[in-house]
Amino acid sequence: MSPAESMDLLSRGCAEIISRRELEKKLSAGRPLRVKLGVDPTAPDIHFGHTVSLQKLRQFQDLGHEGILIIGDFTAMIGDPSGRSATRPQLTHDEVLANARTYQEQAFKVLDKAKTKVVFNGEWFRDMTFTDVIKLNSRVTLQQMLQREDFRERLDKAQPIRAHEVQYPIMQGWDSVMIRADVELGGTDQLFNIMVGRDLQKEEGQEPQVAMMLPILEGLDGTQKMSKSLGNAVGVNEAPGAMFGKVMSVSDALMARWYVLLLGREIAREAHPMAAKKELACALVERFHSAGDAAHALEEFEKRFSGRDLENAELPAFTPAVPLIDVITAAVEAYNACFGQAKSRSDVRRLVTQGSVQWRGEKVTDPKAMLDLSRPGILRLDKTRAVRVG
Repeated sequence: MSPAESMDLLSRGCAEIISRRELEKKLSAGRPLRVKLGVDPTAPDIHFGHTVSLQKLRQFQDLGHEGILIIGDFTAMIGDPSGRSATRPQLTHDEVLANARTYQEQAFKVLDKAKTKVVFNGEWFRDMTFTDVIKLNSRVTLQQMLQREDFRERLDKAQPIRAHEVQYPIMQGWDSVMIRADVELGGTDQLFNIMVGRDLQKEEGQEPQVAMMLPILEGLDGTQKMSKSLGNAVGVNEAPGAMFGKVMSVSDALMARWYVLLLGREIAREAHPMAAKKELACALVERFHSAGDAAHALEEFEKRFSGRDLENAELPAFTPAVPLIDVITAAVEAYNACFGQAKSRSDVRRLVTQGSVQWRGEKVTDPKAMLDLSRPGILRLDKTRAVRVG
């Protein structure tokens, strides 16, 4: 590709680039760029949210640039304070290294292993003396660190900020100096940290890295950042059926955003929402597993939830008489993929009062209704969503 074509491709899907002019200049230099992505293995698995940056790094690799995956074995012991209202629990170095092994394996589901250089930032931090740490800290001011929005919010709310958390942006910035990064990738919440890296590189006489900021992927709840700790994540190593079902559970609005951030394209205008969601689920299962796994997951989903084989869409047995709300709530918990974003009891009541719920073919609009489960029946929420109860 020409530099202009590369720029067009690489800038797609980015929330911000600081600066586009600098990136255009680097792409025109005719040399492979050193593109940095840092990850802290604070848990053993990566999820779809991580893959947004990994996919952008893969784009750079496919254009002939060098992908540098920094495993933050030292920064992970602090924990990135970005967007946090409280201090992260601290991990031991052994715990971090154990997580790092699976992190790398899963990252290579997206990255080209042959074109990836994996570096642990402990390579330089473990050899630092306390004198070195003091000198590094002297490069920044406390006022700079407290410009961070998350730190300011904690101060305003009289919430503690631990001294070690202030070290995090400095350490991430020093990583960029040590590998002489040309570009650093990160979510929009990483802007402060990446800009610290630019400043430190300038002080060291290096050409500052370009900050390429990528959108944050919302989790299954459609509102908060995808995170295992929030229980709204889809792991790249989850079983094909579980992965498919979780994707099918997202709202239509979130589905449209996932199309853009995970597949890099818009939903076809003529596509039916259910068909589009199945296409998204198939594409993601195929990416992280195989085409055969995707086809099997689709077949199983349709067998259980689309009404073609309701006998196989069963819930555990209930007592002979049970409140309708309890049955639907249990169905939501057991088969979230079937019932979308209806999670709370108030959500369930709305499903009933809006008139879409049927029990044994008859509409039920009273949220206080009791179901007679002396014999099995089909509970239907709409034309395509149903489950066998009893």
